[in-house]
Amino acid sequence: MPLYSPRFWSIITCSLALLAGGCDSGPKFKSTDITGADYGKSLDLTDHNGKPRKLEDFRGKVVIVFFGFTHCPDFCPTTLAELAQAIKTLGPDAERVQVLFVSVDPERDTRDALAKYVPAFDPRFLGLYGDMEATRRVAKEFKIYFEKRKNGDSYQVDHSAQSYVIDPQGRLRLFVRHDRISSDLPDDLKTLLSEKS
Repeated sequence: MPLYSPRFWSIITCSLALLAGGCDSGPKFKSTDITGADYGKSLDLTDHNGKPRKLEDFRGKVVIVFFGFTHCPDFCPTTLAELAQAIKTLGPDAERVQVLFVSVDPERDTRDALAKYVPAFDPRFLGLYGDMEATRRVAKEFKIYFEKRKNGDSYQVDHSAQSYVIDPQGRLRLFVRHDRISSDLPDDLKTLLSEKS
């Protein structure tokens, strides 16, 4: 079965919903509701300004977490551009959303590289990085696959392409497919921002 076939995504979506205990109650989202999932609870990395960061730093905001790397030729720049556009639709509420781009390429994604790359999509976005051990730890916490692949004299990094959305109370709520950001995320963000704590 091809990695990005509709059947593949249908299986992933259904499995995640079941793992989270179903989505019958509460708000109706366009993205996959994974409220109650027992992962995606922590990260311990450094942002592109050199500041140590944990998820707790962003309490009170909706947080979108996406894993990628600055040399990525396709999913990463497209996803970041679509995230920026989705957040613009919120108007003043955009200030209540924080995008975190977590690097899966600690060898090349230095603080300087991330500082040039990530804010180019939106100055509010933060690039996060760590050494390989810290990167593996946070990838495991969010169930993200990544693997370095030789490509001529250089390399690429194969990686999971989904985004996760965390609510202002720090709870993992949504799994967003990379090809559904533009269509699903703006409405889902409005729903989350309108929730009572």
